[in-house]
Amino acid sequence: MTAQTDPGDSPDDPAAAVSGLRIEVEGRRIVDGVSLTARAGTVTALVGASGSGKTTTGLALLGEYPPGARVDGEVRVAGGGPVGYVPQHPAAVLNPARRVGALLYDIARSGLPGLPLRQRRSAARARVLESLALAQLPEGDAGEALLRRFPHQLSGGQQQRVVLAQALLLGARVIVADEPTTGQDALTKRRIVAELERMVRQGIALVLLSHDLDVVRALADEVVVLRQGRVVESGPAGRILLAPEHPWTRELLATGPEIPEHRAPGRGEPGPGGQGTEKGDAPAPGLQLRIAAARYRGRSGSRSDAPPADRSARRGSVVALRDVSLDVAPGSCLAVVGRSGSGKTTLGRCVAGLHRDWDGAVTLDGEPLPHSVRDRSADRIAALQYVFQDARAAFDEHRTVLAQTARTAVRLRGVPGARAREEARAAFTRVGLSAELVERPPGRLSGGELQRAALARALLARPRVLVCDEITSGLDAASRRGIVELLGELLRERTGTGLVLITHDLDTAAALADRIAVLDGGEVVEAGPAARVLTAPTHPFTASLVAAARWRTAAALP
Repeated sequence: MTAQTDPGDSPDDPAAAVSGLRIEVEGRRIVDGVSLTARAGTVTALVGASGSGKTTTGLALLGEYPPGARVDGEVRVAGGGPVGYVPQHPAAVLNPARRVGALLYDIARSGLPGLPLRQRRSAARARVLESLALAQLPEGDAGEALLRRFPHQLSGGQQQRVVLAQALLLGARVIVADEPTTGQDALTKRRIVAELERMVRQGIALVLLSHDLDVVRALADEVVVLRQGRVVESGPAGRILLAPEHPWTRELLATGPEIPEHRAPGRGEPGPGGQGTEKGDAPAPGLQLRIAAARYRGRSGSRSDAPPADRSARRGSVVALRDVSLDVAPGSCLAVVGRSGSGKTTLGRCVAGLHRDWDGAVTLDGEPLPHSVRDRSADRIAALQYVFQDARAAFDEHRTVLAQTARTAVRLRGVPGARAREEARAAFTRVGLSAELVERPPGRLSGGELQRAALARALLARPRVLVCDEITSGLDAASRRGIVELLGELLRERTGTGLVLITHDLDTAAALADRIAVLDGGEVVEAGPAARVLTAPTHPFTASLVAAARWRTAAALP
């Protein structure tokens, strides 16, 4: 690593550069001759399919490489760093045993070594609150409540923005952002892109690793297209995005085929109130969810700064959901949409038995299910499967992906080991993963590859209801189309599998959903047939969500 001129001196000064980078692990070259330059006040975007080497290349700027890797080439960062990093899976870098405020205050205080203790405390607080605002996290009372939470009590989008706040607090002149808008709703995505633009205008060099081509169009000055660890095309963003030369780039940028309709005639018509069934009706097949209130516990015995409407009667807890009533008919899809932090993931975790503190009931085919997954029988666990947004956290890093996936069929369905492995391989083929890839431990797969593996594992249980939490948010366009088509096929099959699709992506919801429920502030503000909700919303928040999604078709954000 060699020192460079301060990147703030001139827009042409390289803040970071990679030259001829080759990274080999166990005889397999995962990055092969990659070169790129990141300049102050500009955005260099690395795009490509899952497993193309984007994250490995980005981590090289931090001096981090896979264990046992052989590395050739040169990586240079002006002044030796620091380099900020916003990972695709933020939970992996947030200490689960420490509150969010403690994590941020530690970084803020480390940048104020010369101040007296009292002044340092107030200055650190000001820096933390500023970072929350810059990362589009709540301010005021809501911000104070967020600082008291642990990372697992945040949505995936909130975790991502906390890590962005950490990078901003570090004062880095080079920031590597790995899928920074993954899992974000359209409204939040617009704000994050606007903030990244503002950050770049202050002279920061941004290396953007992204599958989201709309974000790339909005931000990128230079684009580097990767495939299987090699650069297949690079150059100014305008040329690459409007007139790509390489066939793979053209395929990556293609909008893809329309997803065939899976809906049965008459399905998705609104019931009474747009959500549940009438009182006195016999228990319907499928999934019924009734949540009076779902809570997160705050600091025990402490004074709450949350608004009264968000406070539970139980001291020290915050209500994340209230008065939710939703049904999913067999073979149908309910999409749950809303901004980050609206309660979507909490709803999914209540259904799956992963959230403990809630009042209400969940029934499957007329049979009440225990609130906790620990109290559910193996056949009930198999019948209701949950696919996590952070797939990496759902795998044991010490065993191969194949072994863990096959174990699902053994444990939940009593399938013999050899046959379970055969079924697992067939499921992997269905989601587009090779036999060689799944023989590796999870750490050797990309985020997108692990997301597809997690879906294959859930399908191996042969569920009656599949809960998918943002499972397309970490995928490139080609992989996302494949997964959405796979889910569409699943719904068109006559197995009666229902789908609860938790998503910020209204295009995915439009492709798959029979009905849509819109969450805001922990409440269902609108629910009804997908076509009606997306084309003629009746609630102001739904209308704003639909309007914000329209920026995706533009070349840049306003």
